[in-house]
Amino acid sequence: MASAPDLASFLHAIADPARRRILEALKGGKNATAKNGMCAGDIEGCVKLSQPTVSHHMKILEKAGLVGVKKEGTWRRYRRNEKTIRLMIQALKSQI
Repeated sequence: MASAPDLASFLHAIADPARRRILEALKGGKNATAKNGMCAGDIEGCVKLSQPTVSHHMKILEKAGLVGVKKEGTWRRYRRNEKTIRLMIQALKSQI
């Protein structure tokens, strides 16, 4: 069985409001492109942040395991890692 992702990294990643907005944008809802993943440009438009800022936040979210990345040529498409998010919520609930 694989070890669970680090709860401290998860909490650090979701502590920033911009990263929570990014995770919300990646959730999908009415935005059909989010279901297939979103490129940084799509994310920039949704959360109204510059490309370097989005890249910075995406690295933190990726390192925490909250988003997955699929490379398509020169593009990188980001998707939420729902399994990790569920595991982290369960781990947090068990500790408080």
